[in-house]
Amino acid sequence: MTGQPVGGVAVKAFPMARSEARLLVPALMFIALVVAAVAGLGTPLITSVATSFHVSLGSAQWTLTVALLSGAVATPVLGRLGAGPHRRATILATLAVVVAGSTLTVLPLPFAWLLAGRAAQGVGLGLTALMMGVARDHLPEERSAAVIALISVVSIIGAGVGYPLAALLAELGGVRAAYGLGLVVTAAALLTAWRSMPEAPEGRSAHVDVAGAVVLAAALLLVLFLAGERNLWSRHLAVAAALAVVAVVLLCVWAVIELRSTTPLVDVRAVRHPAVAGANLAMFVGGTGMYLLLTLITRYAQTPHGAGYGFGLTTFVAGLVLIPFSVLGFVAGKLTPRVRTRIADPLLLAASAVVVGSGFALFAAARSDLSELFAAMGVLGFGVGGFSAAMPGVILAVTPKSETSSAMSFNYVVRSVGYSLGSAIGGLILAAGTGPGHLFPDDSAYTTAALVGIGALAITTLTSLALARRRSSETNP
Repeated sequence: MTGQPVGGVAVKAFPMARSEARLLVPALMFIALVVAAVAGLGTPLITSVATSFHVSLGSAQWTLTVALLSGAVATPVLGRLGAGPHRRATILATLAVVVAGSTLTVLPLPFAWLLAGRAAQGVGLGLTALMMGVARDHLPEERSAAVIALISVVSIIGAGVGYPLAALLAELGGVRAAYGLGLVVTAAALLTAWRSMPEAPEGRSAHVDVAGAVVLAAALLLVLFLAGERNLWSRHLAVAAALAVVAVVLLCVWAVIELRSTTPLVDVRAVRHPAVAGANLAMFVGGTGMYLLLTLITRYAQTPHGAGYGFGLTTFVAGLVLIPFSVLGFVAGKLTPRVRTRIADPLLLAASAVVVGSGFALFAAARSDLSELFAAMGVLGFGVGGFSAAMPGVILAVTPKSETSSAMSFNYVVRSVGYSLGSAIGGLILAAGTGPGHLFPDDSAYTTAALVGIGALAITTLTSLALARRRSSETNP
């Protein structure tokens, strides 16, 4: 079996025996689930961290932000390394870093060491694209498409799996016990990868563009910092605007570096392909809206009754609200490969965006009963699952096998930025809806945020329909 040419040289793929393939698929799923769940452990533990380490909630928030940041920076670098001959070594080394970081989160060390551990855990987010590359190289084409779709879904619903477990352990044994869960599962993931990850096909080569990596890291640092520091926008607007300009300039400089490099970190020319550019735009806007609704529902569920709304749920019980998100997201991921035989991937993106928009509409219109929050979260999960499962098909349809990891890693950087922006937008809208002297925003602020989300998903739907129209014109000239 021969892969796509790279630099004029045919790449020889490694076919696997059926029994080996059966073992490989659950290993890929397990690793993708673990790195996503562990990176998201910071979400339910922010309050516990603030209490345990005697730091402000803003400082504790960095246990989540730093993981997202390190993941966004590491993803394109790992994607490029994963396109080369040392993919197995890259996977094992990255998981070893994640295990080391998990160890730091468990040891009785100061807060700075906890942040360092969380940054190391976040690096694991870059492995999702590599899991897709392994699947595409070592599984039959039809099988690999379904597995890649599920890897994409699992990387998102992992948060719904880790959230309630971490919250329960935090309530029972404290924050160290919750982070102990991360250490156990990451060690298991490392052992799984060591036993199951095959070598990359022959004929691959990959060089990391160091200059491009540094500039991209600086730009992403500013983007995610600005997304996370909501007070900066409200109190120091000029400073925030200046930093935003610097971030845009750095991204432009990065693009120029990549275009001039013979070994770019990300093939910007390929990213400019209408299908890839449209898919990344849909991922950015859609990701912003999807994470916005996730943030709104979990925050609303934990708001105490004294605010005039909300349910006053504990962190653990609020985490259970995410179960419909994870379950229906996985169901959508399983169904999508079957539907793809009848409906094109861009149309699936559009349909999924409509489903997520319906979740926003449901939350905006009905949230007085807890069952309505469960329903909205289920609708969100089904839409996100379908969207995530269809996205790789749009990008990989115009991407050589050798560039699978790199192409999908860029998409995941876009997704991370979109998620961070969605969280920030939700926080800003709710902050604007909080009256002077009040601790919680008015109920109407949640409706406003939901309407903003509906607008974002409308843009995503139109972008996806434009992709579908273009693909139709190309296949039926």
